[in-house]
Amino acid sequence: MASIVRGTCSLVRGLKVTFVEFFTRKTTECYPENRATLVMFDRFRGTLAMSLDADGNHRCTACSLCAITCPNDTLRVESETVTDPETGKKKKALLAYEYNLGSCMFCQLCVNVCPTQAIRFDTAFEHAVFTRDKLVKILNKQIQAHGNNA
Repeated sequence: MASIVRGTCSLVRGLKVTFVEFFTRKTTECYPENRATLVMFDRFRGTLAMSLDADGNHRCTACSLCAITCPNDTLRVESETVTDPETGKKKKALLAYEYNLGSCMFCQLCVNVCPTQAIRFDTAFEHAVFTRDKLVKILNKQIQAHGNNA
């Protein structure tokens, strides 16, 4: 008899939870129908992007710390040594900043190690492509093209 009472009480508690959840407002996002109004959180790690300074140039100094830190070899930094015409000192100039989105595990180690905050994760999340070649992006070329259009 005691087990029947315990079982009934357990059933009533479970049904109470079920009915409370049934009548609460749902928070499910209707993606892709709400694509125009969808806002991602700032802390979301979508795609790696290069930050611009006040002049519209990328901040990367081609130090390659991000590529060294990356556990998956997702980043490849190509640079060359040039002589600064004003000071006469030699410094590195960034040629290509290649990012392989397909092998990135979004750990943010590259962003944390960057001394100039040249890279960051944006909130773009739609990365569906038919070939993996389209997941390899040259970030500084996109920024230079964007800077020339503005």
